[in-house]
Amino acid sequence: MKLTIVFAGLLGVFLTPALASSEINIGGNSNSGASGQQSVSVNNEHNVANVDNNNGWDSWNALWDYNTDLAAIRLFGKKKCIVHRMNKNVMPSLQTLDTLVKEKKLQGKGPEGPPPKGLMYSVNPEEVKDLNKLGKPIANMCRGIPTYMAEEIEGASLFFTSGKCFSADILWILNISYCSSTVEY
Repeated sequence: MKLTIVFAGLLGVFLTPALASSEINIGGNSNSGASGQQSVSVNNEHNVANVDNNNGWDSWNALWDYNTDLAAIRLFGKKKCIVHRMNKNVMPSLQTLDTLVKEKKLQGKGPEGPPPKGLMYSVNPEEVKDLNKLGKPIANMCRGIPTYMAEEIEGASLFFTSGKCFSADILWILNISYCSSTVEY
């Protein structure tokens, strides 16, 4: 009996770090040039990463769901949610992101490595009718506000895209642009 209790206790000690969330706060420049703050949370138990960008009316929250391979960004000032497939060739894996957070390699005043990778998405003007098909984490984040799907535009450049765009710089490692000719940003 005592051996079982000791084993269960040791299992909890060693398993807890693998299932726990990791967090980091990053101060620095925001999308609009004003100062802002980003915080990153990695939840290994649920296979999701959450990035909060706090910058007044330009604040947003991004959620990367590694179970569904979908990502979403909620634009607080615009009261909109945009969902897209994760490009695993460009976006970091959950393990890589978790390692960067735990080692505090994302903390500081600016980039120390290569320029961030870029992705561009075209936002479909039609609202998503059934949020549940996007998975529980994204459905919960986007519930109650207009939600749109976006498709990646490979090899695109902002100079060649017509319409309005919103750009999210994520942790000095990724820049994602969301463009639409009909959805206002």
